[in-house]
Amino acid sequence: MTRRAFGWIMYIEIDFNSDEAIYLQLRNQIVLGIATNRYQEGESLPSVRQLAEHIGINMHTVNKAYQMLRQEGFIRIGRRSGAVIFLEEDKKQAMEELQKALRVILAKAACKNISREEVHQVVDEMFDEYEQELTGGANA
Repeated sequence: MTRRAFGWIMYIEIDFNSDEAIYLQLRNQIVLGIATNRYQEGESLPSVRQLAEHIGINMHTVNKAYQMLRQEGFIRIGRRSGAVIFLEEDKKQAMEELQKALRVILAKAACKNISREEVHQVVDEMFDEYEQELTGGANA
């Protein structure tokens, strides 16, 4: 079962049958939305309560996702302003996090005999997709 949240600036798709934790799905959907300019810096996210009720999940799950986003430098959380998209520009930290995540992903790929060339091809295709989304498909 998949539920979507529409409204505000959000378009979130949660797969309740997925092995991936709901808070991670929520966090990942928001990060992807930021990466593709669906959500803009300075825009407010729904309150924890509003988003939890809208999607039909526990408030603690939304709070956990928001706290991860805050720790990772994607949002700020204020008592009066709530959660707002805010991108910290610490490239060194971002590169270290990228390397840490890729280390495991590449190890899994190596275990499945996925070649360097195949990995590069997937990464290039993903960057092309982001560029198309950012330009509205103008390059397609």
